[in-house]
Amino acid sequence: MEPDKQYNMTPEEEERLIENEFQDVLQGYLKSNHRKKVEIIERAFRFAKKAHGGIRRRSGEPYILHPIAVAKIASQEIGLGSTSICAALLHDVVEDTDYTVEDIERLFGSKIAQIVAGLTKISGGIFGEQASAQAENFRKLLLTMSEDIRVVLIKMADRLHNMRTLGSMAPAKQYKIAGETLYIYAPLAHRLGLFEIKTELEDLSFKYEHPKAYERISELIRQSEARRSAVYNDFATPILAALDKMNLRYEAKARLKSVYSIWRKMETKHVPFEEIYDLYAMRIIFDCDDPSQEKGICWSIYSAITDLYRLHPDRTRDWVSIPKANGYQALHLTVMGPDGNWVEVQIRSRRMDEIAEKGFAAHWKYKSGESDEESELNEWLRTIKDILDDPNPNAIDFLDTLKMNLFASEIAVFTPKGRVITMPADSSVLDVAFELHSEIGTHCIAGKVNHKLVPLSHRLQSGDQVEVLTSQSQTPKEEWLPFLATAKGRTRLKAALRKVQQPVIDSGKAIFDQYFKEREVEATNEIVTKMLAYYHLPSREALYMKLGQGSIDLSRYILKESPKTEQSLLSKLFRIKRTQQPQIVTVTPEKVNVKKTYALRCTDTERNYVLSDCCHPIPGDDVMGYVNDRGQVELHSLTCPRAQALKAAYGPRIVSTEWEQVKQKFLAEIRIEGVDRHGILQELTQMISNQLNIDIRSLHIDTDKEVFACSLTVLVSDTQVVGELCQKIKKIKGVQNAARVADTPD
Repeated sequence: MEPDKQYNMTPEEEERLIENEFQDVLQGYLKSNHRKKVEIIERAFRFAKKAHGGIRRRSGEPYILHPIAVAKIASQEIGLGSTSICAALLHDVVEDTDYTVEDIERLFGSKIAQIVAGLTKISGGIFGEQASAQAENFRKLLLTMSEDIRVVLIKMADRLHNMRTLGSMAPAKQYKIAGETLYIYAPLAHRLGLFEIKTELEDLSFKYEHPKAYERISELIRQSEARRSAVYNDFATPILAALDKMNLRYEAKARLKSVYSIWRKMETKHVPFEEIYDLYAMRIIFDCDDPSQEKGICWSIYSAITDLYRLHPDRTRDWVSIPKANGYQALHLTVMGPDGNWVEVQIRSRRMDEIAEKGFAAHWKYKSGESDEESELNEWLRTIKDILDDPNPNAIDFLDTLKMNLFASEIAVFTPKGRVITMPADSSVLDVAFELHSEIGTHCIAGKVNHKLVPLSHRLQSGDQVEVLTSQSQTPKEEWLPFLATAKGRTRLKAALRKVQQPVIDSGKAIFDQYFKEREVEATNEIVTKMLAYYHLPSREALYMKLGQGSIDLSRYILKESPKTEQSLLSKLFRIKRTQQPQIVTVTPEKVNVKKTYALRCTDTERNYVLSDCCHPIPGDDVMGYVNDRGQVELHSLTCPRAQALKAAYGPRIVSTEWEQVKQKFLAEIRIEGVDRHGILQELTQMISNQLNIDIRSLHIDTDKEVFACSLTVLVSDTQVVGELCQKIKKIKGVQNAARVADTPD
């Protein structure tokens, strides 16, 4: 049922609907190759139906339809069996009813009870009251996942159904759920090899975060369908003829990029939809009964395609010989099509395709003993345990570290003895050292890459042979942290540093606490965040370290002689310089209702919000509000990485917003690129200042022979003015591109 349609059913119709939906789950399960344990699934359904009796979802439908839908996704889209189906049907019973985990264990056994316990939300925890329970729940989920991967797979099914029915939620709830989905759940789905689910989660999150952009791109895709089909047919016809001659049983199709990935490309490359040529990839899936023959068939198809079209030499990816860490196997090549555009072709067997779409769950269908993929999974779970072992977690730091570990792209490097190690892209020699062993990492002095001596910080390429050089006299150093791209490396280095630094950190914390205590000022999260920005430090721990070392002095920088209020601290420490702009007072609302849309107002003298320092949104931007420690609504652009982190870590503080009354001008930075010619700069500045009457605040231009790049800061009233200005700049002869830069210095 569509969530935004009015729910109106009689009790008899409801009963029929519930029963039909459950039978659908059962029929799908019976068609699978799992053992047919129907009785326990029936029992779990009857029990859950009774437990949730009379409870309804926000859309008005009976609550039991949600667990049924989750069970259906777990079974039919992820490929899980009876234990997971039962756990999915029961996943909300402990949380939402009077039944306990012990009751579940008594009725359905310890394994189902363990999974249900892992899926049950918790209140309170190590991140403190200020943080979202969501961060704590991620932590618990991952702890349980280390014991049974099915916990997180069912959680994925739960999240996917919540996203599919998000339309019935309040706007603030939509922002929060969409934000944490994009920030954590979509990368987690990718890491587990659930590519179909990952794509759908991204698209649905995008739909609720940027509804106008989603509709616009969806419409452009619909409009270009006929043209795309014609281009694809021209490209594919010769390939299909060649495959037919090889007597293969195969399926070939065009795989369209998702709406979200198209938008990301448009945003990052600053190109319109019409200029994105790689809208689709061709996928060839062949049937093969003998897994040992798969690799040979992949390369024979590769040969047939390269006989027809010119190959892009740098864009061949052999994940058949060396699978990705999430088990993904395929052979990718990129060739020049007849229309002069590059087209990617993905070659897979039916087995590889199933693993690609269903991830680790599909491995169980094919496994005999522990497969390579399963050992990769176990290795990753051990890394997760490393992250969870951090004794001093911070909600956002934890989620950031986790996200970093859910890497999207990977490289394969080799040890001198030929062992293959899969690492995130951008990994360094030091990452490899910590991957091999903590002791090797802490005593690492340099590396040899392809027999050439390199420093610890050297970034690796796929195919590099890496030898790590160590010395017992070497000790771990804090300045190594920027060298590390892996969560494992960072966690292990921090642990090694902590042993050395802990006494100094404890001393610094005592100085910090005493200083604030004497002045009767509470060290709120907001104050500490601003202090960290002021001292250019990454964390509280780093601040305590500097204090313990005596390298910073609070009295010199922060407080006047006898402050009594938080305001004096903030006014002294973080006075923001706004050149040539009137001083605007931020009015703090009495109490922000996060369940309602917050109206944003700004005049020449006051405003009811605070602009964030990380993304500098301007009126007209898609923004969200975050209620900070002082009760003020802090604005972040929806595309801001910190906004995603805040939604995941501090969900209850997120408020949806709308621009209502704005009578102030804001700084916006525009990046201009083009071919240099005499007089182009004069033409540009005259058009902006004289014709459009827009104030230019700064201009910086770099030229390299015939090509120029210009950074331009202007004073504007809203984002619409910026968009119109960029369009006019593009019309100047020689200008190739003009686009707003999101992060503008204040």
